[in-house]
Amino acid sequence: MAEEQVTERERAAEREARRRYVLGQVRQYPDPILRLRTRDVTDFDEALATLVERMTGVMASAQGVGLAAPQIGILQRVLVYQAEEDSEPAVLVNPVVVSRSEEVDVVDEGCLSLDAAGVTVAVERPVAVTLEARTPAGEPVRVEAEGLEARVIQHEVDHLDGILIIDRTTPEERRRALAHLRPQPVLGPLG
Repeated sequence: MAEEQVTERERAAEREARRRYVLGQVRQYPDPILRLRTRDVTDFDEALATLVERMTGVMASAQGVGLAAPQIGILQRVLVYQAEEDSEPAVLVNPVVVSRSEEVDVVDEGCLSLDAAGVTVAVERPVAVTLEARTPAGEPVRVEAEGLEARVIQHEVDHLDGILIIDRTTPEERRRALAHLRPQPVLGPLG
């Protein structure tokens, strides 16, 4: 029993170390690329397939539920997500939101690009969305999502437009988050 507990602790520590290592590949606020609008993908080729594979791996290793291409420094309209643990990762290329529900809810959201500071903020979003996009092979796809899947997709589409969760929260929450995100002065030895 004690060996099993040690082994599980070791596995958890290893997962967290890997997560921290992979987060080094994710652009962190205030990186200016996070504020840029992405370009549509025009070539549905091996380079796109490689990008999708890389993004899916980073998302999984960082224990995220979504990742947009700008978060790894690529200004293309590509996002990956996996809202449910037992589902397969999904990929949307050139996504466009075509409708949003009138019903909204407010939920605390985190972001891999704000992870170093551990920032979460309350964000109001429609509870359901419909998108039109392409698969990595260039095939058209229509996605009707609700609940957590809709929230994750909207969060990632925001990244494609240079919008962060701190832009979608209340002024009070934004001030609180920015206080955590500001670099803290490092004082050297006095005297």
